[in-house]
Amino acid sequence: MPVADRALSRGRIAVYRHPLLVRLTHWLNALCLLVLLMSGLQILNAHPALYWGESSTFGSPFIAFGSGRSAAFPGWITLPGWQDLADGRRWHFFFAWLFVLNGLVYVIYALVSGRVRCVLAPTREQVRHIGSSLLEHLRLRFPHGQEARHYNVLQKLTYLAVLFGLLPLMALTGLTMSPGMDARVHFLTAVFGGRQSARTIHFLTAAALVSFFLVHIAAVLAAGPLTEMRSIVTGWFVIKPPKGGS
Repeated sequence: MPVADRALSRGRIAVYRHPLLVRLTHWLNALCLLVLLMSGLQILNAHPALYWGESSTFGSPFIAFGSGRSAAFPGWITLPGWQDLADGRRWHFFFAWLFVLNGLVYVIYALVSGRVRCVLAPTREQVRHIGSSLLEHLRLRFPHGQEARHYNVLQKLTYLAVLFGLLPLMALTGLTMSPGMDARVHFLTAVFGGRQSARTIHFLTAAALVSFFLVHIAAVLAAGPLTEMRSIVTGWFVIKPPKGGS
């Protein structure tokens, strides 16, 4: 049953945008991705190079990091903060499974509750005006009034791409790199063109997620960090009246 809006002072309205389960999975997902990034860089520091295909040809990496004389990534961004491949893997594998389980809970909820259809799927009208929405974003102009009640088309398409594109790709390439899982679901190795290719795609997907995270944070700061943070903590999003309105 939909939660009724709340009338606030100065013509503002509070709408219940984020249910409790959405908020819990959001913050748990943020924690998992942070730990996975830091522990993943710890693992990559052990051999800071990426390859394409089934095996690694040390003489011609697909992507190489650092000069080889020191760690490619500094200790402040790795977990643990010193060179320790074993501990890095422990952190990474534990939070990887937590990340997968948390993601499954959210996806099942989003599909069963109709959140994907009603909240995340863009309307035809929104798709037709995607160009103007992009221009408004570039000008840092954010909607007010009823337009702010729902996500805009760029937000919807981005969230769908992350939810059903980047996050599953991250999980599947991670499974492909696991020798134990590779023995059971070997077809994944063929899909990604080899374990080394899966490792490279895994890293590139992580880079795309970091880019999404940085843009997401920048948008939150530009739109009003207090309002945005309050909505993802309490569930209530405050809509300001249209410009020029009472």
